[in-house]
Amino acid sequence: MHHWLMKSEPDAYSLDQLKADGTTGWDGIRNYQARNFMRDQMRVGDPVLFYHSNTKPPGIVGTAVVSALHLIDPLQFDPQSPYFDPKSSPENPRWEMVELRYESHFKHYLPLPDLRNEPRLQAMLLLKKGMRLSIQPVTADEYAHILKLGQEGIN
Repeated sequence: MHHWLMKSEPDAYSLDQLKADGTTGWDGIRNYQARNFMRDQMRVGDPVLFYHSNTKPPGIVGTAVVSALHLIDPLQFDPQSPYFDPKSSPENPRWEMVELRYESHFKHYLPLPDLRNEPRLQAMLLLKKGMRLSIQPVTADEYAHILKLGQEGIN
């Protein structure tokens, strides 16, 4: 089992929306490393930290779980979509996605500036300078500590 952090801008797709929908396809990923994480390493049942980006302040709001794998991202075929890929075809798709299922909202929002001050999270990829990847692995220890912070808050 792997643990993940997945970023979404809350005005594009929030954890509240995932709760309302129940599940969603994680479409529109056009970074090869992020795609490869979804395609090659994610497994059904993998836990996900849901991170709201491009908000003030950005932070972790809750959890989801990977509920389906190897789905074809339909946006790659839509010429009207900003995620259209003219080199992709239904016979040879370049972009896959996973499905996420809502799991929970944290009792406490975990803003990025506060996470930076957590000694147990100093090696976390999210906190590395220049790390902008929208899907990134999280260690089991980081995940467990963040779950605890989400319930108890950051002191």
